[in-house]
Order: sequence, then structure tokens, then C-alpha cells
Amino acid sequence: MNKKVLDRSSYDRRYAVLAAIMLGSIMGPIDASIVNVVLPTITQFFNVSISTAQWVPMIYLLTISSLLLFYGRLGDIIGYKRVYLTGLICFVIASTLCGFSPSIYWLITFRAIQGLAAGMMMAVPYAIITAVFPPAERGKIFGLNALSISAGLAIGPSLGGFITSSLGWRFVFLINIPIGLAGLLWGRYVIPNLKGQTGKIDIPGAVTAFISLFSLLLFINCLQSSGLNYSTISMILVAVLAGVAFLKIESNVKQPMLFLGLFRNATFSFASVSALLNFMAQYVMVFLTPFYLQRVLHYPPNRVGLIMTSFPLAVMLVAPFSGSLSDRVGTRLLTCFGAGISALALLLMSQVPVSANAADVMWRLALFGLGTGIFQSPNNSAVMGSVPKSHLGVASGILASMRNVGMVLGIATGGAVLYTFASPQVLQRTALNSMETSAFLSGLKYAYMAGGILCVCASCTSLVRHKEVKTGKELT
Repeated sequence: MNKKVLDRSSYDRRYAVLAAIMLGSIMGPIDASIVNVVLPTITQFFNVSISTAQWVPMIYLLTISSLLLFYGRLGDIIGYKRVYLTGLICFVIASTLCGFSPSIYWLITFRAIQGLAAGMMMAVPYAIITAVFPPAERGKIFGLNALSISAGLAIGPSLGGFITSSLGWRFVFLINIPIGLAGLLWGRYVIPNLKGQTGKIDIPGAVTAFISLFSLLLFINCLQSSGLNYSTISMILVAVLAGVAFLKIESNVKQPMLFLGLFRNATFSFASVSALLNFMAQYVMVFLTPFYLQRVLHYPPNRVGLIMTSFPLAVMLVAPFSGSLSDRVGTRLLTCFGAGISALALLLMSQVPVSANAADVMWRLALFGLGTGIFQSPNNSAVMGSVPKSHLGVASGILASMRNVGMVLGIATGGAVLYTFASPQVLQRTALNSMETSAFLSGLKYAYMAGGILCVCASCTSLVRHKEVKTGKELT
């Protein structure tokens, strides 16, 4: 009798941990989607150029992505709970500073700090979930965790518009304070103290990894606006040299920040690549579709936000079920099928006519969300189930890095294809003539097709598995 009570108590506590993680995880997607909506308002408020204001979202993404690997390894050493909660409290403080920024440059600085904190929150949740829940429930739990991310993306645009119109843009950042404090208090109480492999922090590896990733992502962002010049070429050279130095360091140091042996496992390697390709395709869709809705269909921003929510809502509805199903049937076929549906949705988006209505776009976005929801939870389960417990933090950091780098690469890919047919000046206009509309739609068509090709590649890499993940068996 006592054993049953203990088991039930342990079961309830696991789900309390999941709820605490989800509460903290929802802030990142909300913050990212809200800021994109209010960026024009911030630009006007501080009376600055768009090129200056664009650093508000860009510096946030750059700092997050550049430190995810380090934070993952740090969690293995000092504990996932400590890294996660430190990130949460720093995120609340940085959000407060953002809300009271006296100038655009202070806002950019505080956004960089906010990104440093958000990286801690994003790097270790997968490790905590994998350590707390048994393998037989992993797919289901990853699906439930996806609800918080999808919900954040779904409510962010509408919430941002409502807060800005009612209270002002500063409250877009201040809204993080009550959510973050609730997540901090709850997480401190329920999240257990978990660690991976103990050891020392690999400082040279951390520094070279940061320089390489930061330079690479900065190169991608600047290439689109500046093209190849002395500055951008220098960025990519620094990224390559730092990357080579990082790999050399990790191959020789006794306690590396990134255990390269993880990539000998085919499941880990190919599922990670699949995640990268999927997020690239996602952000081709997410980045380009609002331009179509605004420039061609002439929808106002609030309607654009509502239409775009059909994608994360579909993910939110499907992900828990695909995760649970992967626990029983394995991950290979589900991830392959989901990526295939996403490819089909992008192909259908490439055929959207100039005379389309909101419903024509929404069902295509929902179909893309269906495919993404089927793909993501089983793929995350495959990645995290293929590594030993001592390296869960590093694996969680790699998975988060694939997500963020995929976002940047997806925006760059979609933008590069679109700008081949339509100049940036054309995209800034609120009304297009017939020739400009034709050029825009041609670029949009081929950009969506490029996204579809990325999904086809993700579908193929999803078929490569060292050993099928099902019925709760661990990979070794």
C-alpha cells in the first residue's frame, strides 16, 4: 500500500516538474513573437531607422544561439536546476530593464542580456524532462512540452497588439515579470537537483564555440543587407577559424564542453540534422507569409497575426498525440511522415494565387502545423533518447542550438530567394503595382519551394536511425 502511495506521489511530482518547465518555456516564444509585432512602434517611439531597430530582435537571437552549447555543458556540471532557475531570474530582471529603457541603444543592450538569460532557460529543459520521466513516457512528455512553445507563438502576436494599444510597448516586456516570478517560485520547489557528468568547465572550448557561432550568425544576418564585402568576409573567416579551433580543442581536452563521441550515434546525428532542416523550413514559412498577407492581400497587422496563429495552433493540437504515439510505434516513420506533410504544405503555399483569401492561407498554414506537430515531438525524443544520461545537458543544448540556428538560416534562405526576384525597396511598399506583384509572387513561389526541399531532406534524414525508439527502450 505504501509503495503505491509513493509511486503515485512520484508520478504527480514528475508532472509538477513538467508544469514548471512549461511555465518558464512559454515566455521565450511569447517574447520573440511579441517583439516582432511591436517593432514598428518601438522604431517610431525612439525615432530611429529600421536598420537600427532590427538589432532589438537580432541581438537577442544571436546571444541565445551562441551560448546554448556552453549552458548545456554547464548544466551537466553544476546541475540543470541551477542553470535553469538562474536563467529565469536573470530573464525577469532583463525584461524589467528592457521595459524602462531610456533609448534604443539601452534597449538593444538589455535585449542582449535578456538573450544571455534566455539561453540558460532554453538549454536544459530537455535534459530535465529526460532525466525525470521514464523512457516509455518520453515522446508523450515532449509533446506536452511543445504545447507551451506553440501556445506562446500563438498568443504572442495578438497579446502584443493588445498590450501595445492598451498600455504601451514597454508593458510588452514587463508582462514577463509576473510569469517569470511564478515560474521561479514553482520551479525552485518542484524541480529536483539533477546533474550529468561532473568535471571542469572547458573555457577555451566555450570561448571558441561562442566566437564561431556568434560570427556565423552575424554573417548570415548581415549578408542579406550588406552582401559580400570586407566586413562580412571577415565574419565568416573568423567563424571558420574559431570553429576549427573549437573542434581541435574538443578532440584533445580531457573534459570537453562538447563530447564529439555523441555524433558517432547515427540517431543523434541525423535526428539533429532533421531538426535543423525542419526549423529552417518553418522560418521560410513564418518569415515570408506575413509579407504576402500585407503586401499582396493588404491585410492589417492584427488580421495578419490572427491568420498566422493557425500554424502554432495546429502544432499545439497535434504534438502531444504524435509524442504519445512515438512511444508505441517508434520515431522513424512519424518523423518522416510529418516532414513529408510539411513539404506538401510548402508546395501548396507556392501555388497560392494573387486572389486568395484568408481561408486559402490558413488551411495551408494549418497543414504545415500538422506536419510539424507530427515531426517535432518524436524527433526530440529520438535525439534525447540516444545519449547517455551523463551528457543530457550537452544534448539538450545541441537540440536548442539546432532550433535557433535553423531559425536564422531559414530567414536568410527565404529572404535570399525572395530578394532575387523582388528588391528590398519593393518589399517596404504598402502597395505594389502589377509588375511588382508578379515579381514578388515569383520570388515567394520559389522560396516556398526551397522550404519544401528542406522538408524533403528532413524526411530522408529522419529515416536514418541506429535503433528504433519505442516501448520505452533506451538507445546506447
